[in-house]
Amino acid sequence: MGKTKGLRKGLNLIHVFAIASGAMISSGLFILPGLAHAMAGPAVIWSYLLAGILATAGALSIAELATAMPRAGGDYFFITRGFGPGVGTVAGILSWFALSLKSTFAIVGMATFLALIVNIHGLSAGAVLCLVFIGLNLVGVKEAARVQVALVAGLFALLSLYVLVGLSQVRSELLIPFAPYGLAPVFTTTGFVFVSYGGLLKVASMAEEIHRPGRVIPLGLLLSLVAVTIFYTLAVAVTSGVLESEVLNGSLTPLSDGGRAIMGQFGYVAMSIGAILAFVSTANAGIMAASRYLLALSRDRLLPSPLAKVNTRFRTPHVAIIVTGAAIILSLLLKLGVLVEAASTVLILTYILSCLSVVVLRESGLQNYRPVFKAPLYPWLQIGGIAGLGFVLFEMGVRAYFISLGLILLGFLVFWFYGRTGIKQESALLHVVTRLTARELVTASLERELKDIVRVRDGIVADRFDRLVEQAILLDIDRKLDMEEFIELAAERLASRMNLDADVLAQALRHREAESSTLLSPTLAVPHVIVPGEGRFELLLARAREGVRFSDKAPGVHTIFMLAGTRDERNFHLRALAAIAQTVQAKDFERRWLSAKNEQALRDIMLLSSRHRHDTAGGA
Repeated sequence: MGKTKGLRKGLNLIHVFAIASGAMISSGLFILPGLAHAMAGPAVIWSYLLAGILATAGALSIAELATAMPRAGGDYFFITRGFGPGVGTVAGILSWFALSLKSTFAIVGMATFLALIVNIHGLSAGAVLCLVFIGLNLVGVKEAARVQVALVAGLFALLSLYVLVGLSQVRSELLIPFAPYGLAPVFTTTGFVFVSYGGLLKVASMAEEIHRPGRVIPLGLLLSLVAVTIFYTLAVAVTSGVLESEVLNGSLTPLSDGGRAIMGQFGYVAMSIGAILAFVSTANAGIMAASRYLLALSRDRLLPSPLAKVNTRFRTPHVAIIVTGAAIILSLLLKLGVLVEAASTVLILTYILSCLSVVVLRESGLQNYRPVFKAPLYPWLQIGGIAGLGFVLFEMGVRAYFISLGLILLGFLVFWFYGRTGIKQESALLHVVTRLTARELVTASLERELKDIVRVRDGIVADRFDRLVEQAILLDIDRKLDMEEFIELAAERLASRMNLDADVLAQALRHREAESSTLLSPTLAVPHVIVPGEGRFELLLARAREGVRFSDKAPGVHTIFMLAGTRDERNFHLRALAAIAQTVQAKDFERRWLSAKNEQALRDIMLLSSRHRHDTAGGA
């Protein structure tokens, strides 16, 4: 068992949907409705729906962040890059704790149902099953995800049967009065059941192992959130409409009781089996996802290095998986109410931080923050999500505050006494500050990290043109020039690189321009010439902020790519022209080119372009 460079990309859309859905449909549906109904009455239906709506703001923000930075650790990784390692450590430990507790919550639920069906000690069985899923996750993420797909398929089939048969048997008198305790408990209950929507974080934490994350993550998250919110709302409505309050209130087997009322003993057994499937899927997904937080924290040297080890054969984070499984087993000793409140509180805090991270990263001006999916209605979606989630957290009461403060303090202490000395992580928040103060506060480290992430995400393997861009002469001109002045300046720089006479090169450029204009648009020119010799090819990149006057029709050319090569490089000359043409066709190219902060930022625009790349063996 040793370290490898990365995790295996084994997850597709169906796996993402199954992991998120299976992680959400568990104790939140098969245990909580009875406890929640005792708090809010039939209005618990609105509590589940409201929790789903609030989770949408967080889900869309998480989807944006995950497509920009598909890395293990999900929201921890985003928040660290947004706010720095101190806040990131707190967020990472919070999320790991929340997802571990959610899995523990599922095992507690499974113990309850197993005790109803067979004569077995539920907690012992849960611990054994937890060990089984630790082993499954050690073997490989794709194998664990396949089991998840099968579990979720069976789960949706049983829930569909429950809803379709139950809707026709709903008794309206059981839903009146709808909110017997007033509106305030509806919001308190929304926070209580928010743990039900924690599965979205599990997908984000596994983003590094997802094929085509830019498409699969947002689509998988949104499909699962919509499907689960609909099933939650309908299933809770059916349960509230077929069971008397004295039966439902406080019940730990609400859907099983509802199944008996609808379909007799068959319904009771069917929904109990569904509950066990749900609990197993949540425990499996929880171990799978929570372990990636420990991996990410360790990679950033905020936790001990052994947690970052990846199994050589299976390419899974074996140490992090084992530690997470052990924590879940130990958490079985906690009381149910504490589990629910702690997990919900932490998830709400995490969703708030994710919304804030989108705001900070967008306002930072980081050029290489390039999400494939962008959350709509920015910034109102994030502001509304933060306000709504904050209100629900406030309504949860004093115990929730103490849980929040305790966990935040724990994460801060871990950072202060361990991680603080081992990391120098630049944050997007610092970039926001530099827009108001001195640029010297930041380096290019975060831009470099984001560039590497985009390269891996988009499968960019540098070809010869990319290497040419890395070495290209770059002119960043902040004054107005005419074409003759620019040619002389460019020829002088290029000639020294190519061991040519500057006047000869300038004359060749003038002749080429007189022969036919090299303008591709009123703001873009690509002068290119053949020079004497063999095996020479150079590129000059130029940004003219005030513009270069090429003609009366093009008085302000801001972007110039100058190519000079020998005749034997003609094939590559044509490929370089094609690469430039593909790059400048991006709809926001000109805006990004003019707003780039420095020379490396200008190069990065070219290096991260979504153009076709040729064989990287070194030839043309």
